[in-house]
Amino acid sequence: MSKPISVPFETTIHVRDTCLCLAVQRAARALARRFDEAMRPYDLTNGQFSLLMSLNRPSPPNLSSVASLLAMDRTTLTAALKPLERRGLVKVVVDPADKRSRLMALTPDGMRLLSDVVPIWKRSHGKLEELLIDGEHDGLLRGLKKLL
Repeated sequence: MSKPISVPFETTIHVRDTCLCLAVQRAARALARRFDEAMRPYDLTNGQFSLLMSLNRPSPPNLSSVASLLAMDRTTLTAALKPLERRGLVKVVVDPADKRSRLMALTPDGMRLLSDVVPIWKRSHGKLEELLIDGEHDGLLRGLKKLL
């Protein structure tokens, strides 16, 4: 008879207390909930806000550049765009320079909504920064960007 395979509970505690991946996942969920709650009156999630903000450029970006910025694959980005398109906040058009490519842009309604929500984002972001000790924000941001 073979001995059952097990992982010591101490290992579970060690991973819980030291795993960067778990800590970042938990923090991301907590941050997402805070921003989702703040943006709920505008029927917008934090992910949709980030997507709209990524389209706020002097010229319409293509799908690949936005997917890269948001660290998403193109299929996930396409799915995330659909509800915003249906709401009339975003338009997706064929790139005249490359008919195989699509360009995305905020509509006037999308720009208006983004303009309304930016102060909410600033307020929510400011509250988060108040929770951090001086300098932690910049150090945390630098560290996270190294992982991208």
